Amino acid sequence: MAMLFSTVFPSIQTWSSDGGCDISDKKLTTLKDRAREKIQMAHSLSVGGSGYVCPLLIREVFIQVLIKLQVCFVQCFSEADRDIMTLANHWNCPVLSSDSDFCIFDLKTGFCPLNSFQWRNINTIKGTQNYIPAKCFSLDAFCHHFSNMNKALLPLFAVLCGNDHINLPIMETFLSKARLPLGATSSKGRRHHRILGLLNWLSHFANPTEALDNVLKYLPKKDRENVKELLCGSMEEYQQSRVKLQDFFQCGTYACPDALNLGLPEWVLVALAKGQLSPFISDALVLRRTILHTQVENMQQPNAHRISQPIRQIIYGLLLNASPHLDKTSRNALPPQPLAFSEMERINKNIKTSIIDAVELAKDHSDLSKLTELSLRRRQMLLLETLKVKQTILEPIPASLKLPVAVSCYWLQHTETKTKLHHLQSLLLAMLMGPLTAIINSPGKEELQEDGAKMLYAEFQRVKVQTRLGTRLDLDTAHIFCQWQSCLQMGMYLNQLLSTPLPEPDLTRLYSGSLVHGLCQQLLASTSVESLLSMCPEAKQLYEHLFNATRSYAPTEIFLPKGKSNSKKKRQKKQNTSCSKNRGRTTAHTKCWYKGNNRFGLLMDENLEEHSEASDLE
Repeated sequence: MAMLFSTVFPSIQTWSSDGGCDISDKKLTTLKDRAREKIQMAHSLSVGGSGYVCPLLIREVFIQVLIKLQVCFVQCFSEADRDIMTLANHWNCPVLSSDSDFCIFDLKTGFCPLNSFQWRNINTIKGTQNYIPAKCFSLDAFCHHFSNMNKALLPLFAVLCGNDHINLPIMETFLSKARLPLGATSSKGRRHHRILGLLNWLSHFANPTEALDNVLKYLPKKDRENVKELLCGSMEEYQQSRVKLQDFFQCGTYACPDALNLGLPEWVLVALAKGQLSPFISDALVLRRTILHTQVENMQQPNAHRISQPIRQIIYGLLLNASPHLDKTSRNALPPQPLAFSEMERINKNIKTSIIDAVELAKDHSDLSKLTELSLRRRQMLLLETLKVKQTILEPIPASLKLPVAVSCYWLQHTETKTKLHHLQSLLLAMLMGPLTAIINSPGKEELQEDGAKMLYAEFQRVKVQTRLGTRLDLDTAHIFCQWQSCLQMGMYLNQLLSTPLPEPDLTRLYSGSLVHGLCQQLLASTSVESLLSMCPEAKQLYEHLFNATRSYAPTEIFLPKGKSNSKKKRQKKQNTSCSKNRGRTTAHTKCWYKGNNRFGLLMDENLEEHSEASDLE
């Protein structure tokens, strides 16, 4: 993702983000590597160690926040980097991003790394305009540092180092044989030496053609032509894009040649561009392959996404007959199986690709181009049938909570782990945050009602803060909530694909991990739901509606009296011991969640020659 800020019209903000995976699948190896890294980080966090894993619904929350703030945004069809660079140069805007690839792109007004912003250090110009200090990376200044090297050589530098699209083992032959000037003292890291040496070496050539010819001299003759073709193809990824994103901000639509060549329905292209459909959908459409992102869950159990597989099978069924042009593309990723989709998922602490069959749907549901023509009632019926929920159950529920409650009913029917009553209660209590905010901000409410809502809201906030202050993670509870989040994510994707027959919930006030985990602990200890809600009768009545809607779908055993299990206590004691052992571990990864795999982050360092080994790119 990247943001563009207009320097001419400061009030205009736009955001462009990646869509699905690249159609050519050039980044598949990189995606698999990142999925493995995420699993290791999630495991580390699950046992009390360090790491960073983005919440599962972070993209959906982010888009809702952009909409609330009235920030214009577009979601690109696949990889967005080239499109963003082209738009930034068209508007003469700097790019804000955490992706160090923008150090390589020829951006007219530079690149501002997100981690360079001093968000809490707000300054004022002449008492009128506020600004946040940040750093701007300039390609011209960077090339000046290396003997005024031709900036057209930077794409060759990127592919020789290895980027997201290419990483040729044979390049080791060149790097080991070429006499690269070190340009740094002997105390620096090996990869740091290599990067500086390669930049200094490239600075001696006038253009990429001359430099590439000299690279090929170090390779066996039989490999030169093939390597040249691969390197030139990868260097193209840093050139201007044919896509004109500015058309979207002016006309509400834009032409993407890759998407148009696939013959997708017009409504699908528009919904993808507006962020109304997830990249998950475009990946399933184009590649017939999806990636199920790992959460901080119990690695000894099946991955948390298994519970929502039946929902995904319906989604795949709706996407089966999108376009005849897709067959050539998707068949590259899968053997010829008419209903097959592949899912990249976690198995223990590794990744595996599983083949999942789509559900064959009725004829009127199998034509994606006509899906929006179905009546609201038909689309709502398909959604609720998938979630196995009766419409009458949802009648007393506020519109904004109908989908989360329906998803919760599905979750209760499919849960594979030992879901307890306090898990359900905690989730339903957390759903009250949105209505509480509405009561507090409503001018027509009586003072007594408002005071009760404020007290309950403050209590929820206290629970959140207390949980964040270092309460140990209950891994079984975390896994159960990860399953619920997966159900919500896939329920939302199906709802979006059906043009939202149920209103989309406000995710910013629907689920908070620290709140639900804290409520779980309180309910297990001594607090009862009744005593917690006694201060706000309106919230208590809404909670009863939510509870009554879900309880009929819950397994009967969750309503049994609490039993004292010695084995459970032993498990918790063992788990807590493991947490305390790992709690002291720290790594450089905890500095910010967006630094991982930032290949060219070193280029943004102000004093390249003084860069320490601790910041080695490896």
